[in-house]
Amino acid sequence: MENLFQVGIISSTHGIKGEVKVFPTTDDAKRFKKLKEVLLDTGKERLCLEIESVKFFKQFVILKFKDYDNINDIEKYKGKSLFVTRENAVKLKKDEYFIADLIGIEVISEDDALKGRLTDVIQTGANDVYVIRLEDGRELLLPAIKDCILNVNLEEGRMTVHVLDGLLD
Repeated sequence: MENLFQVGIISSTHGIKGEVKVFPTTDDAKRFKKLKEVLLDTGKERLCLEIESVKFFKQFVILKFKDYDNINDIEKYKGKSLFVTRENAVKLKKDEYFIADLIGIEVISEDDALKGRLTDVIQTGANDVYVIRLEDGRELLLPAIKDCILNVNLEEGRMTVHVLDGLLD
């Protein structure tokens, strides 16, 4: 299971006092208000940055990090990703999972007739859709609803599903 989750990407600087514009990659950008720190992946190392202030501008989050008070201190991090640890991640409700934990999980139909791997999650307005690459090379698009997803066991890396009539035609 993943221990780090991406929450944003630094898109540019904002002003000259060390603030950055962050494009949020999390479902809820407002969660930045509750975050105390993030991990910055520089490509060579991960830096723990303490969040000093949070503002919102259009689709961006404006962050100011403690001890980064100048545009020159922060400019080199444009395009870099921000992460949180699993402990600082959003708390999940029952039957909710992080997409990063689902990718690569083994998928088996309830009658053992189909086997494959979950390769992607498509987020739609109504419900997520799981993209499953079957062993025979076909691709199954399975809605993430209770009728289809019977069991998810992250420890075993396995998901049991029911394929509704017509989904494989």
